[in-house]
Amino acid sequence: MPPLRLGVNVDHVATLRNARGGELPDPVRAALIAIEAGADGITAHLREDRRHIRDADMARLKQEITKPLNFEMAATDEMAAIALATRPHAACLVPEKRSERTTEGGLDVAGGHNYLKPLAAELGKAGIRVSLFIEPARTAVDAAKSIGAPVIEFHTGAWCDAHLHGERGRAEHEFERIVMAAAYAHKLGFECHAGHGLDYNTARRIATLPEIVELNIGHFLIGEGIFVGIPAAIREMRRVMDEGRAQA
Repeated sequence: MPPLRLGVNVDHVATLRNARGGELPDPVRAALIAIEAGADGITAHLREDRRHIRDADMARLKQEITKPLNFEMAATDEMAAIALATRPHAACLVPEKRSERTTEGGLDVAGGHNYLKPLAAELGKAGIRVSLFIEPARTAVDAAKSIGAPVIEFHTGAWCDAHLHGERGRAEHEFERIVMAAAYAHKLGFECHAGHGLDYNTARRIATLPEIVELNIGHFLIGEGIFVGIPAAIREMRRVMDEGRAQA
């Protein structure tokens, strides 16, 4: 079974910094601490409104971290230009609305085919590994296949929300969607990632799916880090992921 990687998203360290202004806490320092604690990569989302990560953060992350940088970005000309200048290891194309507090769902891959396909090709030609953030649905996987990106990341928000609120029936339904979509995507040759809303319990369970090879987790780890420290939170996340993988 393939190993399961942990990507740590440092956006909300920048959220805390920006709430007061200035330079602290530094998301790049958080990324370096995360790597030392066992993260396999770092994820950062440069939003159009720069509500958390800033352009300078992306440049410093690329320069200073020793693990792969995953650049989450909207599929816009502005973000494409920044990605091409930064040259991260990977770029994850995500939907983005100014009114949302956090990403609310997967990309409309079918509706955006005509601009997603050339963008994915341009980034890929520059040596950037492109992933598409999509809903765990067969139709979304089929649409992603037409784009030509090698990686898809399943939006786990609906499942995690149902689990958090104790809605067992809805949670099981949403998890089954992930199970079926991951199996189908794997057959089509995709590398499958997952993320959004994951905590210790949900990370342990999704780790049992052999098709999923990477989890990207941010908000929970930074929040947990307030109480136990970021290194301890990451080590515990790594432990439960490994525990889940062993149960697969």
